[in-house]
Amino acid sequence: MRGIHYLSKLKAANLPPELLEKGQNRGELLRALGGVKASATLLGVPLGHNSSFLQGPAFAPPRIREAIWCGSTNSSTEEGCENSKELNDPRVLTDVGDVPVQEIRDCGVDDDILMNVISESVKLVMEEDPLHPLVLGGDHSISFPVVRAVSEKLGGPVDILHLDAHPDIYHCFEGNKYSHASSFARIMEGGYARRLLQVGIRSITKEGREQGKRFGVEQYEMQTFSRDRQMLENLKLGEGVKGVYISIDVDCLDPAFAPGVSHIEPGGLSFRDVLNILHNLQADVVAGDVVEFNPQRDTVDGMTGMVAAKLVRELAAKISK
Repeated sequence: MRGIHYLSKLKAANLPPELLEKGQNRGELLRALGGVKASATLLGVPLGHNSSFLQGPAFAPPRIREAIWCGSTNSSTEEGCENSKELNDPRVLTDVGDVPVQEIRDCGVDDDILMNVISESVKLVMEEDPLHPLVLGGDHSISFPVVRAVSEKLGGPVDILHLDAHPDIYHCFEGNKYSHASSFARIMEGGYARRLLQVGIRSITKEGREQGKRFGVEQYEMQTFSRDRQMLENLKLGEGVKGVYISIDVDCLDPAFAPGVSHIEPGGLSFRDVLNILHNLQADVVAGDVVEFNPQRDTVDGMTGMVAAKLVRELAAKISK
């Protein structure tokens, strides 16, 4: 019955109505508090069916939230001491819940409509000043509808910093235009990004390189990371565009740091490499995502969940102003 009720609302409004009320409440709170230009706002998109190997990332959003608020740590970020970036401060982080992906699919909605629903959900968040979306995946296919929404809502392209073991830029992987391996092809085709920098790449095919050249992508492979490190740890992005979007695929990290991913690819970035890139980045970060954490492949003590949560913490600090 709930699915039928949701489908009627979806047809009428074309977006999850639950997010509207939550977003309004969070926006009203922050406007009442004052003194905040941007607050990172968690939006879960538990989508896994566009994975080419395992669908476990669909289970990630609640596990990431659990890890964020785990009693083994606290609410501070590494920017906390200097800039008072504490996650228990709603000016730094709020949460509007999840897009009900499985419920929508159970109603027979196809991926074209589902991607539109995800985009409209992101726009709902952005309509409530000063909320800025920080999206919890899900597989990497979610980045296309999220980036599309951010670009359309802001009125122009963004620069994208994409950390990943793979370029995810196949034209149409295994016949699926929405594959998690094709998300950045859809982004670049749509003109939603001016610059796309891909860092941590160590599993790339001939097509991946050709697509990169076609779209003018700046691809930084791990085999040359020692040479590129100084530049990558001192990036300045976003001049002349509407802001910067950061997409972090957890498998950008070496599996020694994050074994709970679907596509284990040795030879990746260390966790501190990633934080150095994020912390030193000079940019107006307007939105971001953390994707491809697969709880079904995590270690018993949830190590990768804590890694994903830490990435969310530091992205929230980067977005909040």
